[in-house]
Amino acid sequence: MTQRIRFLCLTAVPAVLAASLLMGSPVPAADDSKVKGATQQVETGAKKIGQGEVGKGVEETAKGVGKTVEEGAKYTGEKFKEAGKAAEPPAKSSWQHVKEGASSFGHSVKNFFTKLFSG
Repeated sequence: MTQRIRFLCLTAVPAVLAASLLMGSPVPAADDSKVKGATQQVETGAKKIGQGEVGKGVEETAKGVGKTVEEGAKYTGEKFKEAGKAAEPPAKSSWQHVKEGASSFGHSVKNFFTKLFSG
């Protein structure tokens, strides 16, 4: 049974600490600057068409529409990911994880000595 306690001390407690540090990291916010840039490319192409540069204007507008769709899809995916993170229960702090790990360890030690002296 002492090997089990040693195992808990050497593996479980550091694992709980590492997990709590990883779970507490903030999620970066979605960036819509690429979508805005692609939208401006569409506007620039449309202005060229209005100025008589139809060939260049249509080409730039088409590229801008394609980029807008692509970047818009990426942005939407990021926003969905953020919404999913916001819907998750709040992450426990490092102290809460350590406290729970220590409590669990204490119960294991108590059970060990109870079994040792009861039989």
